[in-house]
Amino acid sequence: MTKTAESVWSDCLSFIQDNIQPQAYKTWFEPIKAVKLTDNALSIQVPSKFFYEWLEEHYVKVLKVALTKELGENARLVYIIKMENTYGNKQPFTEKIPSSNRSNVKAQEVDVPLKNKSPELKNPFVIPGIRNVKIESQLNPSYNFENFLEGDANRLARSAGLAVANKPGGTSFNPLLIFGGVGLGKTHLAHAIGVEIKDKYPEKTVLYISAEKFTQQYIESVKKNNRNDFIHFYQIVDVLIIDDVQFLSGKTGTQDVFFHIFNHLHQNGKQVILTSDKAPVDMQDIEQRLLSRFKWGLSAELQKPDFETRVSILRNMLYRDGVEMPDDIVEYVAKNIKTNVRELEGAIISLIAQSSFNKKEVTLDLAKQIVEKFVKNTKREVSIDYIQKVVSDYFQMDVATLQSKTRKRHIVQARQLAMFFAKKFTKASLASIGSQIGKRDHATVLHACKTVDNLTATDKQFRKYVEDLSKKLSL
Repeated sequence: MTKTAESVWSDCLSFIQDNIQPQAYKTWFEPIKAVKLTDNALSIQVPSKFFYEWLEEHYVKVLKVALTKELGENARLVYIIKMENTYGNKQPFTEKIPSSNRSNVKAQEVDVPLKNKSPELKNPFVIPGIRNVKIESQLNPSYNFENFLEGDANRLARSAGLAVANKPGGTSFNPLLIFGGVGLGKTHLAHAIGVEIKDKYPEKTVLYISAEKFTQQYIESVKKNNRNDFIHFYQIVDVLIIDDVQFLSGKTGTQDVFFHIFNHLHQNGKQVILTSDKAPVDMQDIEQRLLSRFKWGLSAELQKPDFETRVSILRNMLYRDGVEMPDDIVEYVAKNIKTNVRELEGAIISLIAQSSFNKKEVTLDLAKQIVEKFVKNTKREVSIDYIQKVVSDYFQMDVATLQSKTRKRHIVQARQLAMFFAKKFTKASLASIGSQIGKRDHATVLHACKTVDNLTATDKQFRKYVEDLSKKLSL
């Protein structure tokens, strides 16, 4: 029987499959296609230059044994690499490059002798000139579940995070989108999930990156004409964590490349974890096809912690740092700083620093001074309850009337203004605003905001309402 490229490669694959891990086989060998067989040279097509370099770095021994069995001692392997040229034309162009010049390969066909090589991987996290084959997770081990305390405000997100960490890619929480205001622990929880996965599944490739850095890497890959390598690098990750995904807003090219990476990971049972300062329904300038994928899994909101949780966070922090502090002082700080966890921890650090630097005892008076300065110098977020009270007082009605189902024009307008200012002055999602202002849905809030914008532009009296209320709420 005459040997063909397909039959030789099929026999090689049978041998390779018996000698490497199933996941590695699926990732690195299933995508390869046999193209042609010329004498003792087998040509195979690989998705990118990064792909071929990874094969050469990690699997050259098993490839050599497999191919030698089929084609003899003089067996050669030719990689045909899918590439894009500078102008985005995806038609392949070929030129045979000697192996000694491999670092400058710009063509599609690479004839490689089956020897152990150490080519430089196109890993976007590697500084040029510094070799690093291993993909580092970029995780911060100090952000773990042990110091991410559970409370009513984060119970759903924390529980979902633990479920994902126990079975990455194997739950319905894929993607897991964690959203909420500044300083509520989104980044901490995202790292905690990654750290837990690495602990339970050391063989899995986990990667954390901010959306801003992801965008910078993508722009760099376009400049260097290795967009395919960039995409493939991210497609080999088992767990991808993207922080502040709302940063992709308006960046069409980055959204497009992330769409393809997301689809590949999701279809192959890999886990995607995202964080954002707003729910998918509130994201602006993000493509609908991407938003629809964000909604496939679970969107879990982190809200402001209640008093008991704030006290627990402070006590845990003090215990971790070996600092003792009277309960009344801890409770005073927790009672007066409600905005977010970051501010809470910042205030207690300032208190400890003042005490140690000035050699003062930690007293309630000192706590009051620190908290007063801290609160004054921190831009505080207005609560939805406060907004409803200010708007109700302005229109001389009670909050219950504002939230009622009545369709009287002046009450409807007051309710719409409350929704408008809640969206403007808080980080709450549209769904959360609607729920708190008369149990409405997010579509009602969106409609209210558009109505206020339209009336402000066309109605002089209504514009005065907006100006007056803006001043009251900005104080």
